[in-house]
Amino acid sequence: MNILVTGGAGFIGSNFVRYILEEHDEFKVLNLDKLTYAGNLENLKEVEANQNYEFVCGDICNADLVSLLLRQHSISAVINFAAESHVDRSIAGAAEFVQTNVQGTLNLLDRAKEHGIDRFLQVSTDEVYGSLGDTGAFTESSPLQPHNPYSASKASADLLVHSYHHTFGMPVLITRCSNNYGPYQFPEKLIPLMISNAMEGKPLPVYGDGKNVRDWIHTLDHSKAIEAVLLNGKPGETYNIGSENEWANIDLVHRILELVGASEDLITFVKDRPGHDRRYAIDASKAKAELGWGPQIGFEDGLAETVNWYKQNQEWWQNIKAGGYQDYYRRHYLKERGIKD
Repeated sequence: MNILVTGGAGFIGSNFVRYILEEHDEFKVLNLDKLTYAGNLENLKEVEANQNYEFVCGDICNADLVSLLLRQHSISAVINFAAESHVDRSIAGAAEFVQTNVQGTLNLLDRAKEHGIDRFLQVSTDEVYGSLGDTGAFTESSPLQPHNPYSASKASADLLVHSYHHTFGMPVLITRCSNNYGPYQFPEKLIPLMISNAMEGKPLPVYGDGKNVRDWIHTLDHSKAIEAVLLNGKPGETYNIGSENEWANIDLVHRILELVGASEDLITFVKDRPGHDRRYAIDASKAKAELGWGPQIGFEDGLAETVNWYKQNQEWWQNIKAGGYQDYYRRHYLKERGIKD
């Protein structure tokens, strides 16, 4: 199978690329990534020499480029991880989110339809469902009620993907996953931000009262779910991915401080994010029943391993915080090829 993975230099995408190449010698992976702030080729250093892997720097909104790649590489499946994904950034300015998450997805759908691909897998988020009360969990039939520009753009993309199945018969699939954690996560996100700030002795900003609840899943379990949906999912269907592992933000921060060995005096409550959803929870029973998938990494073990990874890879996240991580692309993919930046 020849797979076009978009956004494969980001956190979730790069973890999937490494996983799928390790598990499937028969797969070839073409990684298309624009390398914006969250795209980092250092995430993929270990697969650069893999003969089944190739990277292309480009935009999913570029119709000619996407068509060329689908044709030249005989792509049979598209997995769309590419997205602007930071809620705070979407609140500051939504235009880029609409451009990439909506227009970019539409372009991929049109090009994939033209080339008759076998599978189109849209990687979405539980945030499209909005917010829950104190009980209950999102199912695939829960209404879409996005509350911020990021989730609204993802919900829009999901609706487009579904429409191409019902209108054109395209073999599309959608996954909606809960919050991911693990290695190589961009340090703006909650867990790596708290870990890195605690290690540096910097304040740990916690929104509001810290009691917003999220369901956390290790990115390796998510990668295995994507694999299961890609290989065995029913076209036209949506699959929720989660691990029934709910944590209030403040409780999670306390646990991270324990694992890092830092003082709780670093916790700093800040003004809440506008429109901050109170609670997410995922019912993943459909994926478990139909695909035989289930999370395997317990949160206590996974979180401890994640903290240790950030301890052992300080240069990686310090480089990002210093803004120098994009130099890797310039060094390895431009200068070494005699291309002017």
